[in-house]
Amino acid sequence: MSWSEQQAESNSPAKLTRVAEVFPSGSHGRRRKTDNFLVLGENLAVMAAFLAEHARGIDLIYADPPFLSGKAYAARVGRGEDSRRPASWRTVQGYRDIWRDGAEYLDMLHPRLLLMHQLLSPTGTLYLHLDWHAAAYARVMLDEIFGPDRLLNEIAWVYHGPSPIGRAFKRKHDTILVYAKSSKYTFNADAVRIPYDASTLRTFASSPKAGFGKLPDLERGKVPEDWWYFPVVARLHRQRTGFPTQKPEALLERIILASSNPGDRVADFFCGSGTTAVVADKLDRRWITCDRLPLAVNVTHRRLLLQPATHAYMLLDGGGFPGVKPGRARVSVVVQGRTTTASLTGVHEADSLRFPDDIACWEVDWAYDGGIFRSRSHEARGWQEGSLPLRLTWKYASRGSRTIAVQVTDASGRVWFTTRQVEIR
Repeated sequence: MSWSEQQAESNSPAKLTRVAEVFPSGSHGRRRKTDNFLVLGENLAVMAAFLAEHARGIDLIYADPPFLSGKAYAARVGRGEDSRRPASWRTVQGYRDIWRDGAEYLDMLHPRLLLMHQLLSPTGTLYLHLDWHAAAYARVMLDEIFGPDRLLNEIAWVYHGPSPIGRAFKRKHDTILVYAKSSKYTFNADAVRIPYDASTLRTFASSPKAGFGKLPDLERGKVPEDWWYFPVVARLHRQRTGFPTQKPEALLERIILASSNPGDRVADFFCGSGTTAVVADKLDRRWITCDRLPLAVNVTHRRLLLQPATHAYMLLDGGGFPGVKPGRARVSVVVQGRTTTASLTGVHEADSLRFPDDIACWEVDWAYDGGIFRSRSHEARGWQEGSLPLRLTWKYASRGSRTIAVQVTDASGRVWFTTRQVEIR
């Protein structure tokens, strides 16, 4: 492949606009600045925008860009992907990984890796996830950007599954290139230890000279090698969202535990199904995640709403946020003293939408000010679940007039919005 970096994109910063703030459901907490961001926008421009505040401030970046596979990937939306119930789900356009040639792909990748390097803290680490199509070219780029001595590992993520290959060994691993910003990088060995396998335990039990006469702490376990086996997120897996090439939470959990600490900032600028943000949030890390596809941002938002104790986060528009359909959600509101109950009863003018089966999530701002939508109560449907609660309740602390705003999102990412005026006595 011949590449001369002649077609590099402009990295003018995006204008990031606040769309919504999301709080743990039922939270009455005071408004405060959130450190978590879910962004819709082209990641090159989004990273450039974050440079002003977060240069050298991100402790871990996981990047899962297109692989140069030459394929267009479909996403499955609806409930499950059971072939016995085809009416419950359908396919829509996911993302395209088709390039004019390898040079065009590298023109895309190179400026993004440069910005990631600038965003990383002095103790930060980059995990770049690719496969056999482009990993070799990316390693040369990273050697140039970080320096060859900053390579920590070339990890093989090993998995099983069907393969159409009949005249070669089946390709069943991805490559994760791990580069540190400096020699003082974070690596928490004890956080990722795993048990020794049974054969190792038998060997040490049978011979005192095993391990060159040194007996390891078998109960403590070992630091994993640089090949990791985690099952893929298969069709009926409980984590499955239908978004193509979704990564398992266990893979990101190991990466985040190893290379960051609680309170550190973790970023993923190729968000996809949102696994990085979901796992970072569970592990009490601050996070930034971004994608140019509204469907990816919608899936990530929905997954975060399904978390039992998600930290507050902000939705930002870096260009292209889908418009809402005002006044088209049907909601009934009942006020009893200071307790108010909102019930979602339907959606107006929703072509081909089956209510409530096609509703992915709905959210309520109990004190809408006409500007930023603040999601204080919400319900979301899991991908393998059949029911969605259609009633939310809130108890106000004081009397007065309030505007209640309700936002409804379907599985394809369409959004409906309505407001109601109430008097709290």
